[in-house]
Amino acid sequence: MKERVILHADMNNFYASVECLHRPEIRNNPVVVGGDEKLRHGIVLAKNYAAKATGIRTGEALWQARGKCPGLIVVPPNYPLYLRYAKFARQIYADFTHQIEPFGLDEAWLDVSGSDGVLAADRIRERIKGELGVTVSLGVSYNKIFAKLGSDLKKPDATTLISRENYQSVAWPLPVEELLYVGSATKKKLYMYDITTIGELAATPPSFLRRIFGKVGDLLSTFANGLDQTPVMCLDEETPIKSIGNSTTTPRDLLCDEDVKIILFVLCESVCARMREYGLLCRTVAVSIRDNTLFCFERQTKLPAP
Repeated sequence: MKERVILHADMNNFYASVECLHRPEIRNNPVVVGGDEKLRHGIVLAKNYAAKATGIRTGEALWQARGKCPGLIVVPPNYPLYLRYAKFARQIYADFTHQIEPFGLDEAWLDVSGSDGVLAADRIRERIKGELGVTVSLGVSYNKIFAKLGSDLKKPDATTLISRENYQSVAWPLPVEELLYVGSATKKKLYMYDITTIGELAATPPSFLRRIFGKVGDLLSTFANGLDQTPVMCLDEETPIKSIGNSTTTPRDLLCDEDVKIILFVLCESVCARMREYGLLCRTVAVSIRDNTLFCFERQTKLPAP
């Protein structure tokens, strides 16, 4: 059986790069794409490298970003434009393989098994830069998790190989939160047990991880040890729906229980309508809340019946 060759393509600072491409007068300045502050969506959605150099982070409030960089240029998002560029990028990917699995607008996995992965990645980078005017970083590996990790390691406009021969020296010294699906809550719990690198996670007995995280513990062990066998889904394959959610940012602070109840009912009805449309039932319900200081927390519970 031949070794799989998986690429992960990640368009560099995608929204901000496309905006700077279309607005040459701002491209040498610190630029962020930000939401509508009047509607309380005023957060940094994307940033260029000049803005990143000032310490601005994706997801922080625009007023915080301006405090770090007084001359910051903020442009509103133009999603139809980003969709167009994402489509162009996928047309380029399709010249290399039909097995393309999008991961958001600006990322995708490609299965190019049977090809030289590094050569394919370098050609994709050349074409994206030459034909679209933006850059992309690619990870090359034998599984999806390490390919994604590779695309994150060197930016912009870089190809990174993580192979069976070098993954222990490349991946294992990295902080555990660099691994896909290790979010802030999982990181916090792992750090409690002094598991701070991917290598330490790989060396942790799966039985111990299972006691802490349940079935997810097995996945974390599999990913850290480079044993992921998840296939790259073709564009025309139906991806099973694993969760349905909805969220909103209110135009003003919620001051009483009645305010909260109205918003909660609207969100619940939206989610339930989509569940009915797909013929789904659910057992686990999660609620996530961010307050007006940007403090965020989440609670979830399993229902006794769907």
